[in-house]
Amino acid sequence: MTVESGSVGALFTDSAPTPGRRVWRELRTSPTALLSAAFIVFILLLAVFAPLVAQLTGWGPNEFDPDAINPDLGGLPVGPGGGIGSDHWFGVEPGNGRDIFTRIAYGARVSLTIAFAATLATTVLGVLAGMLAGFYGGWVDQVVSRVMDFLMAFPTLIFMIAILSALPADNRLVLLVIVLSVFGWTYTARIVRGQTMGLRTSEFVEAARASGGRGLGIILREILPNLRGTIIVLVTLSVPAYIGTEAGLSFLGVGVVPPTPSWGKMIAQAVPWYASDPMYFIFPGVFLFLTVLSFTVLGDRLGKILDAGDAA
Repeated sequence: MTVESGSVGALFTDSAPTPGRRVWRELRTSPTALLSAAFIVFILLLAVFAPLVAQLTGWGPNEFDPDAINPDLGGLPVGPGGGIGSDHWFGVEPGNGRDIFTRIAYGARVSLTIAFAATLATTVLGVLAGMLAGFYGGWVDQVVSRVMDFLMAFPTLIFMIAILSALPADNRLVLLVIVLSVFGWTYTARIVRGQTMGLRTSEFVEAARASGGRGLGIILREILPNLRGTIIVLVTLSVPAYIGTEAGLSFLGVGVVPPTPSWGKMIAQAVPWYASDPMYFIFPGVFLFLTVLSFTVLGDRLGKILDAGDAA
């Protein structure tokens, strides 16, 4: 008796949940993963609706409020907690009176835009280079591996600082994405290369070859789907890395150019005010810390879930 493939799928619909449902089921059992996901959603909404935040607070990201600072005290915010009140929910920046909450919202937009764009570029480059090197081997692997070794031998942060210092300030967001991508794709490529080398001798790849499959077709139809879990984990871990790198570069003065809001720049500008107005440092520092932590925790949890699913 033969059974149609559609009937087999119907028989196992309830007993074999899809990978997405399995991941969601496992995530729901982890309070830390849920809290991390919730905070990430909050930051995403904050970034997307930053103009709405400015309308709600009544202050634009670069709008000064001279009445919120005391010039007789060197520009310190008026009121407790760095000027926290109904007009300024997180207080104001000392010296100029710009609204901190609005600038944090716009800073989230800048950080996430750079991080997501760099992650997309490095993932595409890394996955493509890693699969080609791992699948074909030979001279292709040698060329890709030598390029990876060359880039990984650089002291990345020093070269980023040097390159960005020499480049013009125009289109700094695009330049940051390009520089991060040039130095960042090698990590993804190395991991994907290793996994592809293991997959290229598997039975389903040999079956595809026997069926007339060739080169790129096998890579895209057979290899790539089996790297899905690895790619998801790499993406969730790359985003916080690039958020932290962008903040660090902005802190050092070679990242986002003022007056564009940036968490790293806000932290750098808060250095002279540590003792007199600690809230100016605390708010962007906490948002940066929690965002990086949330992406890292969620990525680590996803990795464990997907590894357990592959083992099963």
